[in-house]
Amino acid sequence: MQSIQIEQEGGPEVLKLVTLPRPSAGEGEIVVKNQFSGVNFIDTYFREGVYKAPLPHQLGAEGAGKVVEVGKAVNGFAVGDSVVYLGNQNTYAQYAVASAAKAFKIDPAAIPLETAAAALLQGLTAHTLVTRSYAVKSGDWVLVQAGAGGTGRLIIQMAKAFGANVIATVSNKEKAAVARKAGADHIILYTEESVSESVKGIVPEGVHVVYDGVGKATFEGSMQSLRRLGTMVSFGNASGTVPPVKLLDLTPKNLTILRPQLYGYITTDEERQRHIGALVELLSQKKLDIHIYKTYALSDVAQAHIDLQSRKTAGKLLIKIE
Repeated sequence: MQSIQIEQEGGPEVLKLVTLPRPSAGEGEIVVKNQFSGVNFIDTYFREGVYKAPLPHQLGAEGAGKVVEVGKAVNGFAVGDSVVYLGNQNTYAQYAVASAAKAFKIDPAAIPLETAAAALLQGLTAHTLVTRSYAVKSGDWVLVQAGAGGTGRLIIQMAKAFGANVIATVSNKEKAAVARKAGADHIILYTEESVSESVKGIVPEGVHVVYDGVGKATFEGSMQSLRRLGTMVSFGNASGTVPPVKLLDLTPKNLTILRPQLYGYITTDEERQRHIGALVELLSQKKLDIHIYKTYALSDVAQAHIDLQSRKTAGKLLIKIE
């Protein structure tokens, strides 16, 4: 089979299309013939070495396709089933092994595989952020940094579903339209205005929570945008890792700060199935608008990484696998 692999850490140029043996299912596992794989910032973190993995290393954290093999002690899956699943840095490939506990059977007539692949990792991230990092409730003020991105759009939609007031930051008018379509009540063009000052102009006391997947470039403005007892949820490093934080800086407003990762919220089988089930239900009920910005061939993964890290995209990037 064809797969994307890295033999050293670095820029997009280290992504290589290689031929590897097709994997087999072990106990509790299934083999999926991938049709789509999602492209996510976590993939760039592994590629660059921000997150470490033994080399050589495959990439890809989510996929969707058809089951072609079922291992021992697997219940609920059969060859031919359509599934969406969380991978183990192995979904940029024609075939991938998945833990049955991290897969979810879907009806492609209700949820196309393309939509399922586009929604899974970012959808689970958004769902856990708005329900567990900080449980958004009606009347809350929420600031979403990079509101036109794949995860940002989903956070906006879910926060609005809970009755929150949402402020989104974007870089240009095109992305402003994307964030407004997702449901944002207020837009801040961070390339033209101070985020924290603009937030105070909208809600003088500040916001209840900031969801910030950008990292280094936006962290200070996010912190300044919080009200007393506010919560800072820093969940990504798109612009680089956040410098060390002085705990005493949290004291004047009794702030809470979190640096969660998705997998810490979906560690158990019960947690995974609960959050994936909730996401699939939202998708099947057409309550989430999944915006796919661009689809790439497996051989064009390097360009996908370049585009993602340019912060010029608005929505989800996918790999279509033949």
